Amino acid sequence: MRRLLTVGLERPEVNELRDRVTLPVVAHEMLPKVQIRGGELFTLHPDREQFVPVAKVIFHGIFDNDLPTLAALALWGGPCLPGAHGMLDCRPRIANLARVRRVSRFADLPRGYADAGTSFPVNGQMVAKWGEWHCGEGKERVTGDHPVAEPTLFEPFISGEAVRVQVIGSKAFQLRLGGADWKKSIHGDDTAFTDPDPDLVDDTRRLAEHFGLPVCATDYMVTPTGEKQLLELNHIPNVTQFAEMRTAYLDFAAEWANQGV
Repeated sequence: MRRLLTVGLERPEVNELRDRVTLPVVAHEMLPKVQIRGGELFTLHPDREQFVPVAKVIFHGIFDNDLPTLAALALWGGPCLPGAHGMLDCRPRIANLARVRRVSRFADLPRGYADAGTSFPVNGQMVAKWGEWHCGEGKERVTGDHPVAEPTLFEPFISGEAVRVQVIGSKAFQLRLGGADWKKSIHGDDTAFTDPDPDLVDDTRRLAEHFGLPVCATDYMVTPTGEKQLLELNHIPNVTQFAEMRTAYLDFAAEWANQGV
């Protein structure tokens, strides 16, 4: 019997989906072992040493070594939420920004780059970004000559309001990101919903369509003069921080999982 594989979702969300979908669910909070045989996807069952066939995949997590799994899902080519090719195109982070800049209307901010083992001359204030993590990790505000320990992206520091536009299927949400310092996040105590900016929603939907990501989020900075600059595309955005988005995500995921079953 083929199953719905969920990856990265926590127990409350898995239990709710289990009650709402037709397919039996096999759930992994961490990366599962997978195989492709004769065009069919199999995953190792979490409760026994046995590979079981998979009909659909809901993937919602970022892991240290997830590129091989994402590549396997793309190679398989079966139903995956969000799209496997889109998730693969969003890694690594710096390569994804290069792809995003060809699609977004608001990604013309000049970026710099430095290889590991070099020193980057910073004029004024810039933000250095490295690695694959978000929510303030792998990000530092820098001045002067900056030693680079791993491949690093540099962008000018922008003052203004940090906002996130999140699409979940046909629904769109906009948040003013919060936090006590310049590193703004969806987890800030003062994060709040705001009226969606039509231009930013349209930009996010263009990116979602281009990358095949019906669930995704874009982070922007909006300056005091109204200039808008895209910072990054999030292929696995948080969907449980706010009840409205959690409900929208579970509704969308359940409907998607039941299509064609």
